[in-house]
Amino acid sequence: MAASAPSPRTVLHLVASPFVGGPDRQMLGLAVAQRGAERTVFLGFPEGGALDERVREAGFESHLLASTGRPLRAAVREVAAFLRQLSPDVVVTHGYKPDLVGLLAARRAGVPQLAVSHGWTGATFRVRVNEAVDKLVMRGARRVVAVSHRQGQRVKDAGIRADRVVVIQNAVDLSRFAPAEEGARREIEAFFPSRPERIVIAAGRLSPEKGFDDLVRAARKVVDRMPGVAFLLVGDGPLRENLAGAVRAAGLDGNFALAGFRSDLDRLLPAADLFVQSSHTEGLPNVVLEAGACAIPIVATDVGGTGEALEDGRGGFLVPPREPEQLAARIVEVLSDPGAARRMGEEARRRIQADFTFAAKAAAYRRMYEECLP
Repeated sequence: MAASAPSPRTVLHLVASPFVGGPDRQMLGLAVAQRGAERTVFLGFPEGGALDERVREAGFESHLLASTGRPLRAAVREVAAFLRQLSPDVVVTHGYKPDLVGLLAARRAGVPQLAVSHGWTGATFRVRVNEAVDKLVMRGARRVVAVSHRQGQRVKDAGIRADRVVVIQNAVDLSRFAPAEEGARREIEAFFPSRPERIVIAAGRLSPEKGFDDLVRAARKVVDRMPGVAFLLVGDGPLRENLAGAVRAAGLDGNFALAGFRSDLDRLLPAADLFVQSSHTEGLPNVVLEAGACAIPIVATDVGGTGEALEDGRGGFLVPPREPEQLAARIVEVLSDPGAARRMGEEARRRIQADFTFAAKAAAYRRMYEECLP
C-alpha cells in the first residue's frame, strides 16, 4: 500500500500593520508562491484591517485579534488560544509587537517561532525604545530572517546568535508591472501646471528616515540645471505638511508634487523616466525592486540592502545618504542621456528577474523550515 503524502505545513504570520506596506506585500507574495505546498494563515492585531481585507481577497485565511497588545498578558493569552486552535507548525512574526507577543504566546502554545527583521529606522525616541526591546526579544526566536545581508549583520551586531540568523532577501512579482501606459503618463503630468519634459518619481512613507527633505534640496539643484524636470512623491505620513512647506520654500511648486497615498503605484512607476530613493536607512527597499521590475533607471542612497539589488553604474547609481548634491548630480547625469537611461532600466530589470523572485524566496523559506523545524 502506497504511503500517503504528508500534509502541507501550516505557517501562521502574526502581523500588526495599519496599512498594506512593503513588509505586508512581502508576506502576501510569499504566501502566493507557497500556495499548494503550504497552508498560510494570517493573524493580525486590530489595526491590521486593510491587510486582513487584502489577504482574504487573495484567498487566504485571516483572523483579527480583539487585543491591541495592551495589557501584554491579555494579548499573549489571546494569541496562544489562536495558536492552539489553528495548530500551525510555525508562527512567523513581523515587527516589535508581534515579535514580543508572538514569542511569549508561541512558548505557551508549544509552537516554534521565527522572527523577520525587515529593518530598524530609529525614526523617533519611541521607535528607538521599541526597536531596543525588539532586539532583545529576537534573541529568543528559533531563527531570525533578515531581508538583506546588511540587515543580517545588524541583527548579529544586536546580539542575536549568528547561527540563528538567516538572510532571505525581499522579492518582487514581475507580472505586476506592465509596460508604461500613455494614460498613466498623462495622469502624472496633470499634477504639474505645465507638461514636464522628464519625470522623476519617489515613493515611501513620509517619515524622517526616508530623507525626503534631502530629495527636495536635490530637486532644487536639478531644476536649476534642467527646468523641464518634475518630481512626483507618492506616499503619506507625519511629515507631509513639513515637506509641502519645504517645497514652497524652495520655489518648487511647479516642479515638485506630493501625490499622497496611491494604490496604483504599480501603474504609475513604469511611466516615469527615473526612480529616486533618498533614505537614510533601509532593510531592503521594496520600491527599489519594483522600480527595477519596471525597467526604469534608479538613483538611490547606498543604505541597507539597496546595493544588493542595484549595481552602481549599471541599473542606475548609488550615492551616499544625506548628500543632496551628489543625489542631484546623478539625477542630472541619468536624465541627460535617454539612451543610457534606457539601457540602465533594462539592466535593472534583468538583475531583479535573476535574483529577486518570490519563487526563490519561497524555496529559501522551505529550506529554512526543513533545517530548523521538527
